Amino acid sequence: MQNVMLYRRFGRTEQQISVFSLGSMRLVNVPPAQAQATVEAAIAVGINHIETAQAYGHAEALLGQILSALPISRHRLILTSKLTPTADSQDRLREHLQGSLTRLRVDYLDQFAFHGINRPEHLQWVLQEGLPVLRQAQQEGWVRYIGFSTHGSLDLILQAIQTGCFDFVNLHYHFFQQHNQPVLEAASQQDMGVFIISPADKGGMLYRPPQRLQEACQPFSPLEFAYRFLLANPRIHTLSLGITHPQELQTALASLRDPERWWVEGLRVQKRLQEAEEQRLGSTRCAQCYACLPCPEGIHIPEVLRLRNLALAHDMTEFGQYRYNMFGQAGHWFPGVTADHCSECGDCLPRCPEQLPIPDLLAETHRLLHRAPIRRLWE
Repeated sequence: MQNVMLYRRFGRTEQQISVFSLGSMRLVNVPPAQAQATVEAAIAVGINHIETAQAYGHAEALLGQILSALPISRHRLILTSKLTPTADSQDRLREHLQGSLTRLRVDYLDQFAFHGINRPEHLQWVLQEGLPVLRQAQQEGWVRYIGFSTHGSLDLILQAIQTGCFDFVNLHYHFFQQHNQPVLEAASQQDMGVFIISPADKGGMLYRPPQRLQEACQPFSPLEFAYRFLLANPRIHTLSLGITHPQELQTALASLRDPERWWVEGLRVQKRLQEAEEQRLGSTRCAQCYACLPCPEGIHIPEVLRLRNLALAHDMTEFGQYRYNMFGQAGHWFPGVTADHCSECGDCLPRCPEQLPIPDLLAETHRLLHRAPIRRLWE
């Protein structure tokens, strides 16, 4: 494969990070030889950032074994691991961090992230209990930079950023879900690195797109379009690749060629997708303003209706089912309950600027997308 990798300054860390990062969550589900070939191929095309977590099964140990056998200097790689915020004692947190270093077979982590600041109590614990341990670890040379990943609300993410305590953020932000756009500006003001989580999978299951979406994204594939959309924003520094085979690098590399194509063809695709929503959804399109929240029954109304938007406008029904059936199954990682919990109380109706018949649309979405619950990838 031709090496066409690009690098960006990862905020105030001053690290020159490849615009694609290798995530390791899925590598635990393939034969070790295939996982090794994938890691080797990623490094060969210039990817210098590898990201893992203690929650990803045996991913840390797998990477430790693979990387220790490769003829590559440690300083050429940026390694990140993550630990979930818990009520553990500070001694236990230190033990967990040492465990990551041992499994990865390294003396230090380039980056450490608190894995899932998803609720206010998570942020409070990190600020009061977690950060003092990590600051000490920094002084001892175990960790260089500290950040966080999040599936939390926009307000919580902005609150965490505004503390000024973090060097980078791992963020969900994609073409089909742009609610977190204000985070990009807030992170830029703090000179933080921005790592985009799962643009292929959480961004729309774009590795297996429906025919209608493929046609709308021409001359790009939907996945290449998604990558180009993100990389066109200079406030975004690197995108996670959750790949399991060397061949899957091809789409990422293709998205780096002829970047000027985006400003003509990419903008045409965006317009085409927006027109499809307007034509197929009409006055029932949810504009994602979030004014309908909170819901007394705990339904994440905007997310439910976003999945309806995608299913009806772009035939992204499989993705909609995948995400919708995680409601009630993943706790604070994907908050909310299924739409059949709607009591038709009408609390949301006067707050909707679009005057949508929200209870009716929730019921329709449940009929369209409800299937047997789906387990998270690392379970």
